[in-house]
This record gives sequence, structure tokens and C-alpha cells, in this order.
Amino acid sequence: MSKEKKSIAILGSTGSIGTQALEVIAAHPDQFEVEVLTAQSNAELLIAQAKAFQPNAVVIGNEDLYPVVKEALVPLNIKVFAGEKSLSSIVQMDSIDLVLTALVGYAGLNPTLKAIEAGKNIALANKETLVVAGELVTQLARSKGVNIYPVDSEHSAIFQCLVGEFDNPIEKIILTASGGPFRGKKRDELLQVTKAQALKHPNWTMGAKVTIDSASLMNKGLEVIEAKWLFALKPSQIEVIVHPQSIVHSLVQFQDSSIKAQLGLPDMRLPIQFALGYPQRLSANFPRFNFAAYPSLTFEPPDTETFRNLALAFSAMERGGNMPCVLNAANEMAVAEFLKDKVGFLQMSDVVEHCLNTIPFIAKPTLEDYIATDKETRIKAKERIG
Repeated sequence: MSKEKKSIAILGSTGSIGTQALEVIAAHPDQFEVEVLTAQSNAELLIAQAKAFQPNAVVIGNEDLYPVVKEALVPLNIKVFAGEKSLSSIVQMDSIDLVLTALVGYAGLNPTLKAIEAGKNIALANKETLVVAGELVTQLARSKGVNIYPVDSEHSAIFQCLVGEFDNPIEKIILTASGGPFRGKKRDELLQVTKAQALKHPNWTMGAKVTIDSASLMNKGLEVIEAKWLFALKPSQIEVIVHPQSIVHSLVQFQDSSIKAQLGLPDMRLPIQFALGYPQRLSANFPRFNFAAYPSLTFEPPDTETFRNLALAFSAMERGGNMPCVLNAANEMAVAEFLKDKVGFLQMSDVVEHCLNTIPFIAKPTLEDYIATDKETRIKAKERIG
């Protein structure tokens, strides 16, 4: 008897993760089918994806684009919805088995919570969801019996190292960072950095927000907080090491001192496929890593004096409460303004630090507290940037 296909909803199907997820799904038509696709404003690509994958429904976040998408897809009998509320309700469809949240930033929180409430397993590519409201999200997932499969390459690496080890206590995890395009540079060399320079990542192809976060090491800071919640760790159990080649994707050390690592070429399709197909390892025609082509894999400590965002993230994680939510909102504002040339590369950390020092601390935030904190922080960040 043939196994039924896994029915997938992709939130953010036109972004970097979403498009690669569709590549994985296209390569395994016997394993997966697309039930829902969503995009914020790239109507043209969303329409093309819907025509290719024939989902049950699509959501376009930008309501002004609804008529365009609707008209294009009416002949195919694909349901079309628009707006943020539609995004949060569509994930509750009975026919969905797994929700891949590949939205960027804070926007991923509410749809992820709604999907978990509906008992859907999550493939999580939106690290901000756990950064902003990790305690809330993980408690809800536990109460609903929902699995959260990490898609970030580093967290996928930890997850892969833990398969078969779930009963063995973790001593610590080591997240690897490429160091981004400015590795080795000091503060005075970064005063005049342009957005074009910051958007040139040496190893990975990603969207603009994640690429800037990688250059500033905030991406690693967000991953540190995400790891705390995904793997139920104390801040003292998480380390970061810079590994410029991006071959070792992360490591786990167990209480007997043994360390496991997961290696591979930088290719997001591998962690995406692992999350979608888990517990199976599906075959793939991805390029293979060759040790002879990489005779030297190097590691060095991160420079948290120059790249202060990583230290700020550790500090926010240690304080807990609503502080990671503040960190995320301030950073989202700072990156958006940097991409508009309104704030300098190093000043982004100043904006984040200012908000962490001035937004009131809430030790046990509710969802309403997170929403209010996010809003207040964005106002405060905007004022600071001027």
C-alpha cells in the first residue's frame, strides 16, 4: 500500500527559502503535495508557482494585489485570499499536514501560533518566531503535541546530530558562523560600509534582511536565542564559533565529551528537505562535499567587540522576558533603515542597545505584552534613528 503524500503549506513561497522548498517538493512528487502558497507582494511569482503546483489555495498579503492574483487563478479553480487575517486562518485547514513558515521577521509569529493551535507540525525557517516569543510558542507546541522541525542550517545540523541521542543530555552546542563579508575587519574599517558591500555574503544566497543580519552577526545572535528554545538549553550551554568555509554547520557536545558535527556544502535545500521529509532521509542530487577540495577547515572565536550584535543577543537571552522581542524589533527597524541608507552599519547596534536599555522589562510576557513590546520598540527605534 502506498504511503499518502505529505500535504504542505508554504508561508512565504516567493522568498529564498520558499522557492528552494518548491524545488525540493518538485523533486519528490511521490512524497509531497502543495496545499497552500502565500506571498506578501510578489504576485507575479505567486501566480507562476500556483500554476505549476496547483495548490488548493493561495494568499497574497498585499490586499491591493488580490484582483490580479484572483483573475489569473480563477480558471484553475484555486481559491485566492488576501491580507494578514487570511494568512492566520488558512494555516488551520484540515488538509494541511505540515506548515513551512518561511516568512521574514516578526510577521511569522501569529500564523505560526495559529498553525500550532490547529495541531499542525511546523518546519520553522522563521527564527524570529522563537526569538520574540520562544516560551509561548514552545509551551503551546508541547500542549498540542506539535513537532517543530528546524530549517535554519545550523539548527538542522544540531537536530540531525541529536537523532538517536534524544535521551542523552547535551553538555553544550556550538553554532558555526561564516563571519560574513566583514570578518576580520575592525570598527574603524566598518564606518563607511555600504549596503552593497553588506549584501555580498561569501557563502550563502539569502534575502536582504538575513544577509545584512549575517554581516552584522545579528543573525547568529537570533539563532542563539532560537536554539535555546528549540533544544531546551541554558544560555551557558550555547557557544558560537566562526567557521569561514561554512562546511561544518554546527556541533553538539555530550556529557561524555564526545562531539558530533553535521557537514555539507552550503545548500539550504538539504535542511529544507530534512525538515519536510523527517524522519526519512530522501535521496537528492545535490552537489556532494569533497574533502580534497577543502584541505583546510578553520575555526576562530567571534569578535564581539566589533560585531556587538552577538553580545547584545546573548545579553537579551540571559535577561529573558520580553528583551529578545525588543532585540528583534529594534534590529528589524535598524536593518530596514540601513537598507534605505538612513543609518550606518555600526549604528544599527547603537539602535538595538538603546532600545534594550529603555524599553520596560517584563519577566513573564503574554502574547499581548509581546505585541505591545514590538510596537513600542519600533517607535523607540524610529525616534533614535531620526
